[in-house]
Amino acid sequence: MGGSMGSTVGDKITHLIEYATNQLLPLILVCASRGARMQEGSLSLMQMAKISSALYDYQTNKKLFYLSILTSPTTGRVTTSFGMLGDIIIAEPNTYIAFADKRVIERTLKKAIPEGSQAAEYLFQKGLFDSIVPHSLLKGVLSKLFQFHNFFSLTEK
Repeated sequence: MGGSMGSTVGDKITHLIEYATNQLLPLILVCASRGARMQEGSLSLMQMAKISSALYDYQTNKKLFYLSILTSPTTGRVTTSFGMLGDIIIAEPNTYIAFADKRVIERTLKKAIPEGSQAAEYLFQKGLFDSIVPHSLLKGVLSKLFQFHNFFSLTEK
């Protein structure tokens, strides 16, 4: 439904993280969602906490490597949960990234927000994530990141 995250999606992502944790595997999640499915009410909202909790165990207790890739759109609970929790966060160019839609923010604040303030390029300048990588270069960048990760993992032992 509109690319939103419901409880089934939350379960699948949580199981994936738990599998990666148990197998000591690096993790890449590609985010493309309009947020949580409000029709499911609190069940949908709890996915954020469930996924974040699984990632906490993965990153903090097991010290494993999680890379988040933000594609367009990445909004709502997906942004605030697993989208922004990566050890490294990459966005594709011109990606729409936000917690809430522009009209919702403007209606809540009762003032206009700057045009383009929810674009990857603007948010990168503000330090929200690590890099903007075009899709055509993503494979090479990911390969280098995992080589660096493996090198530093071996030198720490």
